[in-house]
Amino acid sequence: MKLSQAFAALIIAWFADLGCIQAASFEVKEGNSTCIKAQLSATFSITYNTSTGTRTVPVSLPDSATLDEDSSSCGAANSSSWMVALFGPGHTLGLRFSTNGSLYSVANLTLQYNLSDTAIFPDANGSGVITVASPSVGIWATINTTYRCVSPSTFGVGDEAVTFSNMTLQAYMAGNDLSPTESVCTADTASTAAPPTTAGTTTAAPAPTPPGTPERGTYSVTNSNGTACLLAQMGLQLNVSYFSLPQNKTVRELVNLTPNLTRSSGSCEASSASLVMSQGESTTLNFTFTLNATSSKYHLSGITLLANWSDSTAPFSASNSSLDYLRSTLGHSYMCNAEQTLVVVPTFSVNTFRLQVQPFNVTTTQFATAEECQVDQDQMLIPIIVGAALAGLVLIVLIAYLIGRKRSHAGYQTI
Repeated sequence: MKLSQAFAALIIAWFADLGCIQAASFEVKEGNSTCIKAQLSATFSITYNTSTGTRTVPVSLPDSATLDEDSSSCGAANSSSWMVALFGPGHTLGLRFSTNGSLYSVANLTLQYNLSDTAIFPDANGSGVITVASPSVGIWATINTTYRCVSPSTFGVGDEAVTFSNMTLQAYMAGNDLSPTESVCTADTASTAAPPTTAGTTTAAPAPTPPGTPERGTYSVTNSNGTACLLAQMGLQLNVSYFSLPQNKTVRELVNLTPNLTRSSGSCEASSASLVMSQGESTTLNFTFTLNATSSKYHLSGITLLANWSDSTAPFSASNSSLDYLRSTLGHSYMCNAEQTLVVVPTFSVNTFRLQVQPFNVTTTQFATAEECQVDQDQMLIPIIVGAALAGLVLIVLIAYLIGRKRSHAGYQTI
């Protein structure tokens, strides 16, 4: 199923490159004021069950798609806003936007498709509307700028996939027109040639000093009644590759999050929880946890980084919602004192230090009993094994000594 879905996504991206996928336009208003404006092409790769197995079909968002005005909203200042598109008999695409005051992003992507639509889903085993969602897909921009991404970008949405292309949008708009200032996606900037350098003697920039081990910070998320629903303590270090404008090359940097400069927020749901850590106005890191109610196991399923650093050619974004890190049991916290590297994408990973987190079933302000990572367990076993080996060696030496002494006494004769 994954192979057929990947092939379908590849075909979709190819058609998007050729410009064969139509664009739809949407505008969310409150009174006479526009808060969201978007023009985009989207194609979905959907796998469903049939009487003979599974089938994957591409479904395009038609240019005749309309705005669901009942579900779309501007929201209050600095709160979530929604843009929901309707197409076909019961299909919808929803984008939920959020902001931290300096950046805005697509915080949630939702797809609903109706298996009763036999034109798209012939021979479907089931019927009715299926809803899939994905948090933090990596679409973001600086506030009061327009997000632009011409290149095809594919995101996982539950078990399905969506490919956006020719996307231009802006949320939390200051006026009714798109801002002329653009935040261009990484995929578009990656295809742009690096600026030419002038001939002459240059002095190589000194290598940056490694930042060292990050300070351990304490972060939490509270629910609507003000009680904690997610607890976390950890040191965080970002390992990022990006194109540096001053150095005119791709560089890899380690960036520590400073706890006293980082504020935390997020949300807690029955089967998902998110921890958003924002350092100033330049860096936002989002952890998404997922709970499997059947097995009572939870894990870190998604990480998103949004960064706007002064020496980069464009804002950096990276996201992966198909991760499987920090796995533990409901009612317990997860703890790992050893350094861990959580690879998100080839250009971005997170190093964690002295980590303890509990995203579900928090009943007090203290962590529940911890389940330790395998590395910590192995490190605890090492001194035990060494101690046992030394004890065994001492015992062997003692036994050999006693045997040797007994033999030496047996060798004497009485005169």
